Amino acid sequence: MGKEGAKINCAIFQKQEPITKHIIDKINGSKDVKDKAEFAEELQKEVDVLLSCQDYKDTSIDCENCRFVANLRKRTADIIVKVKKLA
Repeated sequence: MGKEGAKINCAIFQKQEPITKHIIDKINGSKDVKDKAEFAEELQKEVDVLLSCQDYKDTSIDCENCRFVANLRKRTADIIVKVKKLA
């Protein structure tokens, strides 16, 4: 996969992607666990938009790819929030 990544042809995904990428950049740029966890909670909310999509079709490869990416991001955010609780 190239630097630009795979394209998911979905208006909702295209709208959410820059928002989630911005939050991910804030998580990666933060040194403090508390700050990372706050950004991760933001990420959880934005990813939930994708996971609760009303237009989801289980026969669509774009929907499958979107759901896969959203689930990975959700799990990552969940781990970061749990680490804060342990710190």
